[in-house]
Amino acid sequence: MKRTALVVGVTGIGGNHVARELLAGGWDVVGLSRRAPQDLPAVRHVAADLLDPAALRAALADVEPTHVFITTWMRQDTEAENIRVNAALVRNLLDALAPKKSVRHVALVTGLKHYLGPFEAYASSGTLPDTPLRESQPRLPLENFYYAQEDEVYAAAERDRFTWTVHRPHTVIGLAVGNAMNLGTTLAVYATICKETGRPFQFPGSAAQWNGLSDVTDARMLARQLVWAADTDAARNEAFNIVNGDVFRWSWLWPKLAAFFGVEAAGFNGTIQPLEAAMASDHALWREIAARHGLVEADLDRLASPWHTDLDLGRPLEVMTDMANSRRLGFTAYQATDDSFYDLFARLREERLIP
Repeated sequence: MKRTALVVGVTGIGGNHVARELLAGGWDVVGLSRRAPQDLPAVRHVAADLLDPAALRAALADVEPTHVFITTWMRQDTEAENIRVNAALVRNLLDALAPKKSVRHVALVTGLKHYLGPFEAYASSGTLPDTPLRESQPRLPLENFYYAQEDEVYAAAERDRFTWTVHRPHTVIGLAVGNAMNLGTTLAVYATICKETGRPFQFPGSAAQWNGLSDVTDARMLARQLVWAADTDAARNEAFNIVNGDVFRWSWLWPKLAAFFGVEAAGFNGTIQPLEAAMASDHALWREIAARHGLVEADLDRLASPWHTDLDLGRPLEVMTDMANSRRLGFTAYQATDDSFYDLFARLREERLIP
């Protein structure tokens, strides 16, 4: 049967990579975002505001997807607003598609805040989960926009009789510009600034993160699992963690990243050194670097998200993720984490986003 995928958030770090994976598999792909992707000419683009139900219905008037991949969210100032806005964007989308009766499967991408708590209570005492994180762990007794998004999918699935999967990546490593949570590119920009200024490449996080075990999610791995689940009957109506499949310590990886850029690695020195503070005054400097090296993006905020990198690297516990649920069902993809970073850095240079 013909398969048409609607990728919501196609310009984002997850959406861009899942669109590529779908195209490689012969799918027809429609991408929904405010701006058209510049690097996916085979994707039919739909511009729409997910918070405007009438305009969304009009934009999707002639789109009849069989599969929907929701890879986007909108950051707000409070968790209450995160819940209101991000539940609405899922609800509005699925309501707009409901009359078509074409949707067979919906995949929702969330993340490890499902286990670690929302931004306002992130990895705080009293809510710290057991690790490795497992899909069978119950929801935390906290308001969380990921839970609200899941509930919208579950309700629409019951109403419209489609299947669903939920995918929970750890920190996603991949190329995206204007992404709100982008540790890999943030560290590349930070290392570039360190090289230009002679600053040490200072690890910004906690002792637990420096010394403990961790993992990350290559955006290509996320894409592979999303497409695998869409094609696998046994995966229906399940939640899946998704990481690279290896574990590492930042004390091992940090010097490797420093060596790639030719900068001095400075490890955990006894206190957290927030990257947001370290980079707060670097906007003019980045514009100078971009001009000197002919880079295509001079706006530091479009590339780096130090606030989110601080959240990840400042956690008071080691965080690693169990993938037994999808492994049992046949998902066997693997990605070496150091190569995830090296591949990203190479692409950033190729795209003239860093020198």
